[in-house]
Amino acid sequence: MSAIIDDRYIFRMTDDTGMFQHSVCGVPDPTEGYTLDDNARALVMAALFYMEAPEKKYEDLLYRYSSFLLYAQKQGWFRNFMGYNRKFLEKRGSEDSFGRCICSLGYIAACQELPASIQQVALKLLFKTHQSCSSLSYLKGKAYALTGLLLWNHPEGLPEAEMLAESIVDTYAQCRREDWRWFEEQMTYCSGILPLSLFLTNQKTGQKKALHVALESLDFLLSVTIKEGLFRAIGCKGWYSRGGSPAPFDEQPVEACNTMLACLCAYKATGSLKYRNCAVQCYRWYLGENSLHQSLIDPETGGCCDGLTKDGINHNQGAESIVCWLIAALVAKREKLTEALPNIPPKK
Repeated sequence: MSAIIDDRYIFRMTDDTGMFQHSVCGVPDPTEGYTLDDNARALVMAALFYMEAPEKKYEDLLYRYSSFLLYAQKQGWFRNFMGYNRKFLEKRGSEDSFGRCICSLGYIAACQELPASIQQVALKLLFKTHQSCSSLSYLKGKAYALTGLLLWNHPEGLPEAEMLAESIVDTYAQCRREDWRWFEEQMTYCSGILPLSLFLTNQKTGQKKALHVALESLDFLLSVTIKEGLFRAIGCKGWYSRGGSPAPFDEQPVEACNTMLACLCAYKATGSLKYRNCAVQCYRWYLGENSLHQSLIDPETGGCCDGLTKDGINHNQGAESIVCWLIAALVAKREKLTEALPNIPPKK
């Protein structure tokens, strides 16, 4: 099962400032403005499109989203929420948005196929902001920033990367129990970034402890989210607390993308087809292999619906949804996940 990669909706959601945050069904909603989160992730999406086909329309997107990040940077940090009037609504964005921006910049800095100007802007912003990574206190922000610093792989960012990796591993050790192999007492949003950041730590530094934690935590995440051959994201209406049960709804597109990327890292680290199979299941979640057996991709707009609810599909098609779907689709195409699954021998 695969889908045609349709880029129409990203141009509808992007104006001369950046990508809008939300939509009403398939119509962009300017009243909700823009966010750094969405434009940073959209920059990665644009890079994937450009590396697939270096066309002017994708080059224009790279410049548009890079400009947004330049404007968002202030005094070694980034602002997140911006109104439609191009004025930021805060003096300092969240740690999560900061970490996601560092993650995107690290990815761009490592992509040699991109225009030199785009790479230079990414490097300029990383040099201005990387030291702020040492002040991060929230786990997901740390994991995103760690991923970006490792992708950047520059000597100036390595001290912060080492500190963040050690902190994430220590947090896991403090929280881990035999029946709960996770970093916190609750599994919430974007869980896949935590093992992903440690797979990358092992890849870049050879740290075996990071690999052990990455594999153990990802296996636990998959035991919760892969049921009867389907990916079932932990719902944002309640999440999953230790001793409780995973919330069934709402399932959001960002979870499938993050988990897919973590599974691909695990596959590359171990060669185990189990992880490739799980990555395919995450990809197919968008296309209808999910708890509601409905595709989230709107053939009329090319957009991705915002999630699965107890009442059915959420037909709004915001920035996070379309960007996560297209990143997942482009990576799946590159990694040949759209081809038939390999035969996985049964466990003995």
